Parts: sequence; C-alpha cells; structure tokens
Amino acid sequence: MTQTILIVDDDPVQRRLLEAAISRMGLTTMTAPGGGPALDLLFSPKGELISLVVLDLMMPDIDGIQVLSKLRAANQDLPVLVLTAKGGIDSAVEAMRAGASDFLVKPASPERIRVSIGNALKLGVLSGEVTRLKKRQQNRLVFDDLIARSGGMRQVIRLGTRASQSAIPILIEGESGVGKELIARAIQGCSDRAGKPFVTVNCGAIPENLIESILFGHEKGAFTGATDKHLGKFQEADGGTLFLDEIGELRLDMQVKLLRALQEGEIDPVGAKRPVKVDVRIISATNRDLNELTKEGKFREDLYYRLNVFPVHIPPLRERREDIPALAQYFVTRFAAEENKQVVGFTPEALELLDSYDWPGNVRQLENTIFRAVVLCDEEKLDVGDFPQIAGALGVTPRERKPQAAMPETAPPLRPMPVSGAHGGYGVSAADAAGHMRKLDDIEAELIRMAIERYEGRMSEVARRLGIGRSTLYRKLKEYGLDGGEPAAEDAEPESPEVKLAAGE
Repeated sequence: MTQTILIVDDDPVQRRLLEAAISRMGLTTMTAPGGGPALDLLFSPKGELISLVVLDLMMPDIDGIQVLSKLRAANQDLPVLVLTAKGGIDSAVEAMRAGASDFLVKPASPERIRVSIGNALKLGVLSGEVTRLKKRQQNRLVFDDLIARSGGMRQVIRLGTRASQSAIPILIEGESGVGKELIARAIQGCSDRAGKPFVTVNCGAIPENLIESILFGHEKGAFTGATDKHLGKFQEADGGTLFLDEIGELRLDMQVKLLRALQEGEIDPVGAKRPVKVDVRIISATNRDLNELTKEGKFREDLYYRLNVFPVHIPPLRERREDIPALAQYFVTRFAAEENKQVVGFTPEALELLDSYDWPGNVRQLENTIFRAVVLCDEEKLDVGDFPQIAGALGVTPRERKPQAAMPETAPPLRPMPVSGAHGGYGVSAADAAGHMRKLDDIEAELIRMAIERYEGRMSEVARRLGIGRSTLYRKLKEYGLDGGEPAAEDAEPESPEVKLAAGE
C-alpha cells in the first residue's frame, strides 16, 4: 500500500507531468481538473485515502484559495502544496497563510517536486503523531485514531464503542502485542471519563512484597521504609480508569483484596485506620485463558466473573491480514520521518512477504521489524532483502537489488532527419498536400510534438533542444492544444542562462 497524492490542476499537461514525477516516487496519484471535482473527491469516501494535495491556485471554477479554505475548515492536518505562476508569489503567500504547507513555482523540476512532497508528507506524519501523542497524554484517544480495517477489528471497535457508554467492567483478551492497551485507551477516550486519569498497572511486573502498597497505597510508618504517605493506583485513577494489564499474573491473596475493592468501591491502604472510597472504571487485560486458570485453581472464580462482564477479544495479526498493509505503511512513514530517511513504501514482493508471515509477536513485532528495515535501507522502497529474518523464516531468497540507472545528461543520438519531404520518421514537411507552404505555427506545433515524443516527455531536454525556456514551451503547448504525450522521465537540471536568453526570458 502506498500513499495517495491528489493533483488538482485545470491544465491537462501540468496534470500529466505531475503524475509522471510523482509516480516515479512510488506514490499513487488521483487527479481532478478543477476545484469543484477536487472538493467532491476530498469529501467522498475516497478522501480518506489521500495523504497530500498538490493544488493549482488559478482555476476557472473554484480557485485554489477557496478549495484550501473549505478543506481547512474540515481537515486541519492534510498537507497541501500550492502551484503558482512566477507572477503569483503574492497569491502563494496568501495560500501559505491560509494553511498550505509549501508552494511550487511553475514549471517545477521533478527534484523540487520530490523534495517538497517528501517534506510535506514527513511533516504531516509527524504532526499526526504529535496529535495522537497529545490525545494519548490527555487520555482522549478515540477509535478513529486507530488503524483497524479488518472485519475482526471492526467488531472490536463496535463492542468497545458500546462498552464505552457505560461503567461496565471490561476484560480485553488477546495475545501479547495485539494492542490491548490502545483499545482500553480508546474506550476511555469515547466515554464520559475522557480526559480523566488513565492509570496502567502491569500485574505481572510488580514485586510480590509491594503489590498491596502499589495498588492500594500506604500510610506513613505503615512498614519499614514507609517514610511518607503513598497514594496507590486506585486513588491515582479516582474519577478515571484503572487498566489492570496481565491480570492473570496477580497473586491469589491479592485477588481477594481486589475483589473487595471492586465490589465495595473502596480500598484499605496499608496502615490506614479506615477504608477510602474510590470511583474507578476497571478495564483488565490478559494474554492467558482466565477460564482455564480458574479451572486449575490459579485464579479466583468469583473475581473472574466480576471482571469478565463484558469480554472483548482482539484477534492476532495473522487473523486480520487486511490490517498489515495499512499498519506497515503507517510505521514506514512514521519511522522514515523520525529517522530522516527517503523510504516511502514497499515493493510488491516485500508486501507479499509481510502478508505471508504469521507474526507471533503481532503488531509490536511488525513495528520493530519495519523500524529496523527503515534504519538500514538506503532506497526509496523496502524490498525482501530488507527483512532477512522474515525471509529466512519463510525460506525466501532475497533478490539482488538492481542499481538505479542514472538519467543520461543528454539523449541518445538522433536518427538522420530530412529537412523537407513527406511526413515520416522525424521529418517536418514545409509544404502541405497541395504543394503550398504551411503556416509557421503549424510547423512549430508539429516540431514540438515530435520533440516531446523523441525525448520521452523530458520537458527540460525538449526546451533545451528547441532553444526555448520551459515556461515558453508550456505556453506554446497550451496555445497549440498539445498534451505533451506520455512523459516517462524529466531532467531535473535548471535551465541554463543561455537557454533563458534564447527564449527571451
């Protein structure tokens, strides 16, 4: 899965050139011929797939500023690059003030396009990550912030959304690394306790002699070393949510005291003379089968039924493979931004490899695997060879990467071109079928068309060979109604002063 860029421009030549440049970055493109169609796309279900918008400012129906204003009113995070002519810098400044991420002056070189889009995507990812971290810190994370496209996860979200509307105790079951804490945080974020304390307790990581003190607190002097009064996790979570992770690891004697706290809504701090009332929403989680532990006598039956009022089972990653591409793309984009790498996605073979693996460590393992691959990768796409452990486990032999071919500075030699004569090859006829001289405009249009075909849409090379500037070339394309053909590559070198002088610029 790759990121999708929406190109909005009423000029078909510009759209096709931008499509070619962006596609070479390994990104998917959508196009819109004007502001109206662009807004229709952005506010449709397809709009959720768009990661960035390249927006022309001067359009006949709805101009770029209007599109940007309406977009920002609905979505503050979507990056937007605006396109402007050389004389429209004031408009570009206005667009930046309206919320654009950057602007490109037409005609922009492929290198400038690549850098601007890469920077905007990184900024968008980091901004989104900062927003999610703020929500998490403020205990306002919601289900819309999670990546969950599979049927199994949609069912989890449906159950979690319903459970969030009450104070019912919830037991989240699932293997290690599936994201139990994220679901618990989203349940709180969707409830009336959003913004209140969310306190996590890993019941399997607390020293046995400190369990009671950590959960329920203690008074000063309650035991040796208790030099100050200490509030326990229940009191820290008062008014909010207490998340009891790995609840199956809790000692039997502590299970009795936990049961009383849940039933009575009060706790007994160590050394306290009287119980303390607490208002706490309990969400517990486990990667073990509590029902089986109850049968074996390792977990109290009465506590099990108290906690297991509303069970939510999170399927392992191998049972929700539809989520793998989206999760993988999120991780690669995030880590590429954090590590300042140019990685933008995966080769089809790499995605197939990730989809074929069973991921015993679930989402946590996928995250760490992609982190390592991004750090070590020097290409724009992660390939099979960037996942040696996964490839080895599946018995896949990584293919050798082909070195990226450098774009030639000049085009291969032309075939001989006749000066006159009938059409054919690279010839341009000076006379029409009746033998009369053709108009200069017609000859020039035909010459430009053949140059575009000859140099495979590399507009800088076309302009250089014809002795005109790129902006002049684009103007003539528009005048003659030429579409520029199917460009396969475009030279990123700037125009030389000689070419600009020849073009009268």
